Amino acid sequence: MRNETENNTNTDSVQEPEKKKGLLKRIGSLTKRLAKTKKGFVGKIKQAITLRGKLDEELLEEVESILIQADIGVETTLKIIERIRNEHRRKELNNPETILQVFKQTIYEMLKEREGKILWQPTSKPYVILTVGVNGVGKTTTIAKLAQKYKSLGKKVMLVAGDTFRAAAIEQLEIWAKRTGSDIIKQSMGADAASVCFDAISAARKRNTDVVIVDTAGRLHTKVNLMEELKKIVRVIKKQLPSAPDETLLVLDATTGQNAISQTRIFKADVDVTAIALTKLDGTAKGGVIIAIADLFDIPIKLIGVGEQADDLRDFNAQEFVDALFTEL
Repeated sequence: MRNETENNTNTDSVQEPEKKKGLLKRIGSLTKRLAKTKKGFVGKIKQAITLRGKLDEELLEEVESILIQADIGVETTLKIIERIRNEHRRKELNNPETILQVFKQTIYEMLKEREGKILWQPTSKPYVILTVGVNGVGKTTTIAKLAQKYKSLGKKVMLVAGDTFRAAAIEQLEIWAKRTGSDIIKQSMGADAASVCFDAISAARKRNTDVVIVDTAGRLHTKVNLMEELKKIVRVIKKQLPSAPDETLLVLDATTGQNAISQTRIFKADVDVTAIALTKLDGTAKGGVIIAIADLFDIPIKLIGVGEQADDLRDFNAQEFVDALFTEL
């Protein structure tokens, strides 16, 4: 028994540094990818705090201005400022390190409340993910990365070309199906999207498919038609699989800033959105919009996109994200 305990202790002692090393590597990589957002508001706030050295109303006004300019929005910004002000009342914040730590903790707590996880090992078959979002947000690329991830875990994947409004959307999804080794169900341009989904669920059940990922149209300029189409797709899926879709993933483009918030409001009003994927965080100084989304909507943020590679679609981890924002390059 003593030897077994010693062996377990030795194994743990070996694994712990490896875990820590892996964590630091992930944070380091994320820090580089978030460089524009870091520079866009975290760097400016650090500079303002360092120059003033103590918390006062002038500093809070400056921080407020920086946050609003970083697309965090007025409502969320005022909540952040008030939390910091309350902490200052509780115990005076009179040195830069303490002020910065309170600011960091405030951001972390907001994001942590909305941290969620994609189910990578689903127990039900087929596991249906309905992806929604406007055109151009990276929806099809996100679908491809999801497919690649599930395939790497040994899952049989089917992609569904539910955006029948654009021929290019069908062709693009077909290319990704070939690249990822996934099945694809499609019809011609102009076909009824719900009919495509009906065929897909039927085929998935017959083929013992593990994961079905449905693409949908995103022509927001015809909002009423789009939402009615999405509702119809959901109804058709539920007729065959009452518990499906298992996940309704709203894909948002971080580079659009406050527009991402408007899109969330629109889709949330008509569709039961269960998760958010925020893409293109590596290419924008507007990444602070993730804080506003976490604050304003009761929807888990489950994925973030920080690059073009498959591994650049990551599970959202609030602690790692905040650590990356506040870590020096």
